[in-house]
Amino acid sequence: MVDIARRYPGQLAEPAVQPHASMRRFLRRRSTIGVLMCLPLIVIVAGLIIYPALYSIYLSTLNKAQTRFLGLGNFSYLLSRETFWMVIEQSAIFALSAVLFKALIGLVTAHLVNNLPSKGQRKWRGMLLVPWVIPLALSTLGWWWLFDPTHSAFNWIIRGFGGTEIPWLSDPYWARFSVILVNVWYGAPFFLIMYLAALKSVPEQLYEAAEIDGANAWQRFLHITLPMMRNIIAITVLFSLIVTFANFDIVQIMTAGGPRNMTHVFATYAFLLGIRSGDLPLGAAVSLFMFPILAVSAIFILRGVRKRGREIG
Repeated sequence: MVDIARRYPGQLAEPAVQPHASMRRFLRRRSTIGVLMCLPLIVIVAGLIIYPALYSIYLSTLNKAQTRFLGLGNFSYLLSRETFWMVIEQSAIFALSAVLFKALIGLVTAHLVNNLPSKGQRKWRGMLLVPWVIPLALSTLGWWWLFDPTHSAFNWIIRGFGGTEIPWLSDPYWARFSVILVNVWYGAPFFLIMYLAALKSVPEQLYEAAEIDGANAWQRFLHITLPMMRNIIAITVLFSLIVTFANFDIVQIMTAGGPRNMTHVFATYAFLLGIRSGDLPLGAAVSLFMFPILAVSAIFILRGVRKRGREIG
């Protein structure tokens, strides 16, 4: 065989692979097809999210005129200002209280809707999703009119019952309450639909077996419903926490951060410094303060989700 190969090397050699055939095989791979299908989305994410994020990091290290490198100078300046610490406090109060009430209202409402007959569920689901479907800026303007000190519908009702008017948007604490209320009203339907989907996935056999064993409604909720919904609850809370921390529309339309800067959140304060005051690097530094807070929250929540997934698996 070796002699034959030496005598006729060209006849026994394997035919050369055609470039078109190798390209065809490359394109037929599932991983290649997946990457090519996702490529437009990757380009959009890189252009609209990754590049602006990297540029904002670079921008936050410059002076106001963007002519000199300051390093962490903008961050140290912000940490030395009392107003910025008030923004951190207000952002934490706004996000945590709003997410807590949205989660509680969504959980209770989802259970109520889930216990309705099938025909009634469709009607109630549609009506309860209306606050979440309406454009946020439009619905916030409606709430602003309800809270407006001159033509407040709420104060008109309070006066009708003989009470005293409430300075909804001019008193710092009532203003905080107002923006949190609007955020809860807008975001609770999202929790409702997520929790309702999770409730539909819980097997009915578990409830039937628990009922046979003598478990009451509270015990069934505590030992069956809640464990089966934990991952959905954690992911929904994380998503809502990110969106609420970065909320801009509600605070900007209703109070613009006032009175006395006591309703500012990170997004509105960054807008005030970066756009209205013309200090883009300082505004970029304010917006970047959200990243470590949300990153730590995401790590803890997703770690718990993975741990529970391994336990179930």
